[in-house]
Amino acid sequence: MALNPYITQAAAAAMLTALGTAIDAGTAAVINIYSGTAPANADAALSGNALLAQMTCSGTAFSGISDTGTAARATFNAISPDTSADASGTATFWRLLTQNAGTVILQGTVGTSAADLVLNTTAITAGSQVSITSATIDMPEGA
Repeated sequence: MALNPYITQAAAAAMLTALGTAIDAGTAAVINIYSGTAPANADAALSGNALLAQMTCSGTAFSGISDTGTAARATFNAISPDTSADASGTATFWRLLTQNAGTVILQGTVGTSAADLVLNTTAITAGSQVSITSATIDMPEGA
């Protein structure tokens, strides 16, 4: 039996709304940028990864949810840049936490294009500014 489920746009949007509620559960959600091999998933522990930068999200993570035609898309509100990166290295993945040292909610890839989180650069130098140029999350309607 082939598995090929589809959900409605309304259901996909509701899932993203619930995700936004989870993100906003802390005092101020943060996005941590790391070097090294990403853990297998967001539930797995970090293992020898260097924290390169940390950026703070707005009090309400998402500015809105839209329909892309094949997915519901949540777009982030403004995310403050890290004006002084913590360490030097090549950014390979990110994690979103409910607050500094809070609960991990999401994990994904970073890049300067075609990534889950688009940064101004992946070659991070300690003390430099790191900023996010694009931050969206898609909830696909079908497999």
